[in-house]
Amino acid sequence: MDSLFPFLTSLQLAFALLIAVGSGFVKGVVGFAMPLVLISGLTLFIAPEFALAGLILPTLVSNGMQAMRQGMALAWVSIKAFRIFLIVGGITLVVSAQMVRVVPHDTLTLLIGAPIVFFVLLQLSGYQFQLSRRTGLLDILVGGVTGVMGGISGVWSATTVTYLTALNTAKSDQIRIQGVIYGLGAIAMVGAHLGSGVLRAETWPFSALLILPAVLGMWIGGKVADRIDQLMFRRATLIVLLMAGANLVRRALL
Repeated sequence: MDSLFPFLTSLQLAFALLIAVGSGFVKGVVGFAMPLVLISGLTLFIAPEFALAGLILPTLVSNGMQAMRQGMALAWVSIKAFRIFLIVGGITLVVSAQMVRVVPHDTLTLLIGAPIVFFVLLQLSGYQFQLSRRTGLLDILVGGVTGVMGGISGVWSATTVTYLTALNTAKSDQIRIQGVIYGLGAIAMVGAHLGSGVLRAETWPFSALLILPAVLGMWIGGKVADRIDQLMFRRATLIVLLMAGANLVRRALL
């Protein structure tokens, strides 16, 4: 049977749906990494441009759910507190997104894989940045880098999680803030990639199809998170992400 999409076989589509469930599961447990898992998994068998398109709508929906989990009032507090980060990140995301269709395939793969490897190794080493306080300059710098990474690869959790962890953000606050940052970033990414042509008539139905399995996986992950040692599971997740990121780097260089 032919696939619904010209850039996927039926078997590849089945794998894409399973990867979406897995990415949602990971996000349900640790609060982030859905784009990391999706982009790493999908680029094993489709071009980065199609993988990037696929993750856009599931990321938008799942982060909206995460941001609103504690209510609109607290979400709005987070938006105001991180407004500089969000504004700068949004601008750089929109600008960098226009590079996706002109950047060579191997370069784009490397730009996706290298930050994943760096982030995972940093986390697995146990090393953590420690910042005594936030400043406007830090928000501009980190927000700018985060926006560039998000526009090119659809992945902005690495710098965001590292920044929030370095600030010793409380767990409940960190989960909500991540949801707000990723959610608003996802809105900007939708607009940016409608402009870049990545999200178009050929690709948006594929992205929409991945929403349900991703949300299902997120719901299952949330249930599991209450019953297991989250630290142990997060370490296992990071190892899987390291393997995925290293494979992307290998493909780009070799």
